[in-house]
Amino acid sequence: MDRIFDLAIIGGGVNGCGIARDAAGRGNSVFLCEMNDLASGTSSWSTKLVHGGLRYLEYYEFRLVREALIEREILWAIAPHIIRPLRFVLPHHSGLRPAWLLRLGLFLYDHIGGRHLLPATRSVDLSRDEVGKPLQPNRYKKGFEYSDCFVDDARLVVLTARDAADRGAEIRTRARAVEIRQADGIWHVTVQDLASGTRNTVKARALVNAGGPWVEDVLASGAGVNARAKVRLVQGSHIVVRKLYDHDRAYILQNSDGRIVFIIPYQGDFTLIGTTDQDYEGDPAKVKATPQEIEYLCASVSEYLAKPVKPDDVVWTYSGVRPLYDDGASEAKAATRDYVFELDTPGGAPLLSIYGGKITTYRRLAEEALERLAPYLRSAKVKEGWTAKASLPGGDMDVSAIAALSAELARDYPFLSQAHAGRLAHAYGTRATKLLGSAKSMADLGQSFGATLTEAEVRYLMANEWAVSADDVVWRRSKLGLRLSAAEIATIDEWMAAHRNSTERPLREAGGRP
Repeated sequence: MDRIFDLAIIGGGVNGCGIARDAAGRGNSVFLCEMNDLASGTSSWSTKLVHGGLRYLEYYEFRLVREALIEREILWAIAPHIIRPLRFVLPHHSGLRPAWLLRLGLFLYDHIGGRHLLPATRSVDLSRDEVGKPLQPNRYKKGFEYSDCFVDDARLVVLTARDAADRGAEIRTRARAVEIRQADGIWHVTVQDLASGTRNTVKARALVNAGGPWVEDVLASGAGVNARAKVRLVQGSHIVVRKLYDHDRAYILQNSDGRIVFIIPYQGDFTLIGTTDQDYEGDPAKVKATPQEIEYLCASVSEYLAKPVKPDDVVWTYSGVRPLYDDGASEAKAATRDYVFELDTPGGAPLLSIYGGKITTYRRLAEEALERLAPYLRSAKVKEGWTAKASLPGGDMDVSAIAALSAELARDYPFLSQAHAGRLAHAYGTRATKLLGSAKSMADLGQSFGATLTEAEVRYLMANEWAVSADDVVWRRSKLGLRLSAAEIATIDEWMAAHRNSTERPLREAGGRP
């Protein structure tokens, strides 16, 4: 580790991986360490939306909304396998925001950002349209339907990291930065491998603190910087229930407390409901959906739905901590979702800390971060803005081509079921054929673990996407945990432990390291 990297990044969430990708593509040497799995923190516990943030208009965050709206179609174009358009139904609740205000907000939403391919807003007669059928009859008669996008958030992070590694970045997971210090204008980051306990020192000319909820902990590990900005930890929880209705639209529901809750078709057979907003204290790694939050989400959607949702209906919950910039807002729901940078140069070498941000704007955040660091970075082979046009791995196709790709996989690998081919197309895009190789039968894909997960896929994830445990595979690289039993998941863990050494070499050769 005698080399000096141009840039070292602490944190393997969407912001850290986004910066690593952009920096590597510009010709910088990049090192990134993540103490757990990629996207194991906030980035995999989102509401899975690439959206402008309709409710942020109420807080006059027009620049944030405009930037996010422009990013929707950019991200869809570079990752059409893991991002798809989604129509949202907003029922008018007579006791809350007036219809004219909703219409005005949606007019702005349609016109202040770069909407070119996504369909515009339309008014909906809920008493006649199919989207009104799941709602309480005769209570909600008028509504609006508008466009945003759905994203597989954890895969977005992993594929961004994969592209960074393909461009030369070194990505190390299960590697914690335990100390950061400066000497002679160079950052020295002591990194501990959590599996072996061994430590080594990485040197870099510039350092990015993308620790998310742990951003202040990173600074406390010896940076010599007294942070001026503060992070506000806000807990957001979600529940998953069995499929609530047959159509493919989502709902955005107003609550009497001023918050909104989403109901989103999820993983084919399920429905996702979220999110909550409450301040959080304690270890972000231990956050869990509370019984009160589950009750709140059930009650919120039951006010609208003809068939109430009860806590007993919940098949899975997840919760994450958003590391928002503390702008002094009195309520968690009003705290800004915008991102804030703090650039310090103790001893001359730059340390850029990131507060806040959201998945939708991660690419722009990365560009702006590198603009801040430009005076300190040597290489710039590629101009800024390149990430808006370069596809993420597997996304080199037209936004309308995913159905054709699914059909092509089913044709070329006739032993796959339609559901299996479709899942692989949506997860891996054009790289699905790398996983399937020359297989002529299901037996050629090796051991079957259940829910269409095979040995070939697990091997691929270990060799190419830093998967180390069953949780990495079934809850982040996929959501097959919803369909697998505890015993089946334990079998995957045992298999991965037994085959770990045989899959390390391909990943190391491809620029990453487990």
